[in-house]
Formats: sequence, structure tokens, C-alpha cells
Amino acid sequence: MKPIKDVHVAEPGLLVVDLAAADDDTAFAMQNAIARRWATAPAEHVTRQPGEPGVRLRCYVDLRQELAAPKSSQGDDQTAGNRADSCTGETADPMQPV
Repeated sequence: MKPIKDVHVAEPGLLVVDLAAADDDTAFAMQNAIARRWATAPAEHVTRQPGEPGVRLRCYVDLRQELAAPKSSQGDDQTAGNRADSCTGETADPMQPV
């Protein structure tokens, strides 16, 4: 892989992430997992080094730019601390005991 440039790690919160994986799909799956959480400049392709196992991928991440949490995978409109009553549809006050 190419050397890391100073500008890519010039400030706290900036990362250069070098991934090694068995195959392209695994490398891109990990990159996508990172990109769902933080601002990421993704790689478009992987590299292979002759004589070395697997593939390599480099992406650039900015931990200072955390992305919004994905909606619940349960298919409901519940968010942490702000749940709607299933019978009345009223939203509970997260500061009040249930």
C-alpha cells in the first residue's frame, strides 16, 4: 500500500484504516460497517499483493463526524428513551418511570 500522508491524520479523530480480508466481499462489508457509523471516504477497489494471502483495502474515516443511528431493525417506531404506547399511540416521557 502507499504511504500514509500527513494530511490524512493531521487532526485528532482522523483515521486511515487498512483492512486485510480473505476476499473482496468481506473487505467491503467491513468498510460499509464503518461507513454506517462515521463519515468515510471509501475505497472503490481492493488490492492484492503477490505471495500474500487475501486482499487489502484502505479507507479514510473521520470520527468527529458520527452519523445518525440507524432506525430500529424491528420495524417499529421506537427509539431509545422515547417509546410510543402500543395501545394509545402516546409517547412516554423518557424522564418518568414506567
